[in-house]
Amino acid sequence: MNARERNLATAAVTGDIDDIGTRVDAIEWASVASQLDREGNAVIRRLLSDDECAGLAALYPIEGLFRSRVVMARHGFGRGEYKYFDHPLPAPIAWLRTAIYPHLAPVANRWNEAMRIDVRYPATHAQFLARCHAAGQHRPTPLLLQYGEGDYNCLHQDLYGEHVFPLQLVILLSEPERDFTGGEFVMTEQRPRMQSRPMVLPLRQGDAAVIAVHRRPVQGTRGMYRVNLRHGVSRVRSGHRHTAGIIFHDAT
Repeated sequence: MNARERNLATAAVTGDIDDIGTRVDAIEWASVASQLDREGNAVIRRLLSDDECAGLAALYPIEGLFRSRVVMARHGFGRGEYKYFDHPLPAPIAWLRTAIYPHLAPVANRWNEAMRIDVRYPATHAQFLARCHAAGQHRPTPLLLQYGEGDYNCLHQDLYGEHVFPLQLVILLSEPERDFTGGEFVMTEQRPRMQSRPMVLPLRQGDAAVIAVHRRPVQGTRGMYRVNLRHGVSRVRSGHRHTAGIIFHDAT
């Protein structure tokens, strides 16, 4: 790690969150909610700056920031690896988790109502984490993912316990065609008695995708029905790709 990377990594751990908070407040959340209702995903452009992305990516080799490391090939998850942050979370990650949750909770509650699921989500992330912790889900779930040439992530769902928040955030920290080629973020939607629908989300550095974790309601000719979603990353053809994942529920 060179001097610039060290400085960026230090800034990512401590973090000046004022500007990030301004960006979160400026997001057209009604448009995000509408896109989520239509597609099960929504892209927020330039949520993080280039330096913020580089600072988070530079955290990956630093010991002591993470609670565990997962090599995907050992578990049949694909190729590449990822690390789960430990407490305390880097300031930008912790702030985004806290600041974005209240904008997504109404969508989550509306979806559960439409799917006739009794669970409702509280107004603040602190209240929701208290629910997770009371059920034994104490381990933080935000993570950094690292891919090299030939790496990929199989389609999956990030379910870590009884209490699951149905939306999560994926932030691309690298720039396509400059830092890596290939490595598209992909989703599939499995519809009852129909073939699965593929989706490719075109992300640039600093863009965030809000995605359904597990399922969402869809309006059909006979009323609402549930569809099942998975997400992954296609094979990286060259270079290196880093991603931050912000999951709102903690793990057992």
